[in-house]
Amino acid sequence: MTMRENDTGLSDLAEVLSEKGLDGLGSAVALLINEAMKIERDKHLNARAYERTDSRIDYANGFKSKQLKTRLGHLNLQIPQVRGCDFYPSFLEKGLRSERALTLSLAEMYIQGVSTRKVSAILEQMCGFEVTSMDVSRASKALDEEFARWRSRPLSRYVYLLLDARYEKVRQAGSVVDSAVLVAYGIDIYGMRHVLGVSVSLSEAEVHWRAFLEGLVSRGLHGLECITSDAHSGLKAALRAVFPSVPWQRCQFHLQQNAQAYVAKLSMRKEVAEDIRNIFNTPNREEANRLLKLAVVKYEKTAPQLSQWMENSIPEGLTIFKFKTGHRRRLRTSNMPERVNREIKKRTKIASIFPSAASCERLVTAILIEISEEWESGKKYLSMDE
Repeated sequence: MTMRENDTGLSDLAEVLSEKGLDGLGSAVALLINEAMKIERDKHLNARAYERTDSRIDYANGFKSKQLKTRLGHLNLQIPQVRGCDFYPSFLEKGLRSERALTLSLAEMYIQGVSTRKVSAILEQMCGFEVTSMDVSRASKALDEEFARWRSRPLSRYVYLLLDARYEKVRQAGSVVDSAVLVAYGIDIYGMRHVLGVSVSLSEAEVHWRAFLEGLVSRGLHGLECITSDAHSGLKAALRAVFPSVPWQRCQFHLQQNAQAYVAKLSMRKEVAEDIRNIFNTPNREEANRLLKLAVVKYEKTAPQLSQWMENSIPEGLTIFKFKTGHRRRLRTSNMPERVNREIKKRTKIASIFPSAASCERLVTAILIEISEEWESGKKYLSMDE
């Protein structure tokens, strides 16, 4: 791309974002993608447009118009064509919801704060041209307002609630600390999954979990029949305070992991894991209780701490037997939130250290909005038929 083409693309993008704000994101997406595709074609041909060079492997052959329907409206894209070989821009993967690239890239740019150098580095890697800090600030302000509306949107009745947290490095009061990203997931009366809320807090202490859960209730969350999470002490205390009458299911996967801390001999670990797995995989609560009693007696002498822990803790993972067989596999662990955590990590590792809690919340919100909307337009997660 020539310098003049670069300046034109930047000018167009700045004009769209400054004049239309978030309403102009559709046009901005198209600009970003069109420019990125032209750069990718140049790299594929090993030559820029109209450049004479012996290293050229083929020739450009114009553009093919394509209209893509997205949440931001119809995007008018110009797909670069090549004469003699197959070429399809990787930036526009088939089936990819194209506006995701812009939403996440804007969030990623903004987490870098006011550093024009870092902003430019991210955009150059993605699209091949720079955007000034003023352009980013204008777009990000609109983005922040949209994200805040999503985080505070009204809720309704949800049958199941799943809670989890992950940690990100955030600069707070001049120091870098591991801050907790609290996330709530709900399954509604139709069996559909939703991301209900997210908050970045100093830790998983009761005060932070409690404020987060009370926020969900104030937005209208009600009708819960079961809550699944791990056994963090702060979260447990908050659940007792905010949802004292809702049955709680302790994540069975985490229980399996926790058990290993009470196994003194490596040779016993496989056997212990199998005994616990057999308890969890029984067809009913009565059989689970029977196997649990046998396990408690079995390890009374050889591993007394393990025996005591099993008697006290394993029952917390058996709440799920109160519910339909078809729901147990999905709700007995926090595997679904853990999968989302992995998706979040793919994006947040770009930031490494967030300059503020707000910047962390901004990027995570962008990711969760996309995930939640994909869920809401997809298949049911649970069958709610009797």
